[in-house]
Amino acid sequence: MSNLFDLDGKVAVMTGATGVLGKSIVKYLAKQGCKMVLLSREKSFESAKALVEEIISEGGQAINLISDVLDKESLENNLKDILKTYGKIDILLNAAGGNMDGANVPPHKTIFDMDLDAMRKVVDLNIFGTVTPTMVFAKAMVENGGTIINFCSESTFRPLTRVAGYGIAKAGVGSWTKWLAAELAIKFGEKIRVNGIAPGFILTNQNRTLLTNPDGSLTDRSQKIIGHTPIGRFVEADELLGTIHYLCSDASKAVTGTISVVDGGFESFTI
Repeated sequence: MSNLFDLDGKVAVMTGATGVLGKSIVKYLAKQGCKMVLLSREKSFESAKALVEEIISEGGQAINLISDVLDKESLENNLKDILKTYGKIDILLNAAGGNMDGANVPPHKTIFDMDLDAMRKVVDLNIFGTVTPTMVFAKAMVENGGTIINFCSESTFRPLTRVAGYGIAKAGVGSWTKWLAAELAIKFGEKIRVNGIAPGFILTNQNRTLLTNPDGSLTDRSQKIIGHTPIGRFVEADELLGTIHYLCSDASKAVTGTISVVDGGFESFTI
């Protein structure tokens, strides 16, 4: 039997590739033989370029393209460049997303203080920043097959305090993932699959001020999170890699419409 986990030669496109999670995943997949395409905003271009250079220096293959996950025309131009360079797309990782302070409700405020413009931006970035790349890149996948992985969250399954806009958005990404899996399989067959991954709480540059105090100690919110996490700690970025590898490979050939949770038990724990 062939190696079900073999990824050598597959072309993987990733949005949101320059964050803590993205960098870890990109470097790992490149070492497994994937030809990586990093899509980044112009302000993240230098970071993406440095990551590509690192991959190439270690014997891997990668390119970086300036993109806007909310701009279909920009993504269609990216698609042309990808097909010109690599001729196909096998894997799409929709990792672009994020949050804004104005879409949150901190303890000293109420919903009446929320910034609706910030809420719209968060919803647009997370939902349409997943939907739009899929509409463009899946066109290159339906004939030969491939796998799409959407990045969900603990907020996908249940509301978390404070993060109002982000919670709505990630719940939407989870619903889109399941709907799209059935839609593509019914219309185009079993060769194209859609799944999600829901990371637990990982300390990143984006959430560091929320989860740690200036002296590096844990905030009250972090203490509550870890108290609700059976393994008793935050998840590390590289602990997502095995699940990502599985979902990208033929080892998950009959797996579609699922959301794989990597959270140290947070989602399943109730008391």
